[in-house]
Amino acid sequence: MRILMFIFIFISLTQHGDAHGPEGCNHEGGLCRVGNCISGEYLAQFCFEPIILCCKNLPPTSTHS
Repeated sequence: MRILMFIFIFISLTQHGDAHGPEGCNHEGGLCRVGNCISGEYLAQFCFEPIILCCKNLPPTSTHS
């Protein structure tokens, strides 16, 4: 019974909202993280909404002299 519940939750997470899964995140140069993106990263999309985020590195800022 627990296995069925796990499968149901997994399917629900993958079908919810704009979740793209880890393949799409990794293909676009991001990393899936649980909770929050770390410093220097931004939320690009969700791997499994709303728990697992797809975080990408912030682009380097250019300084003009």
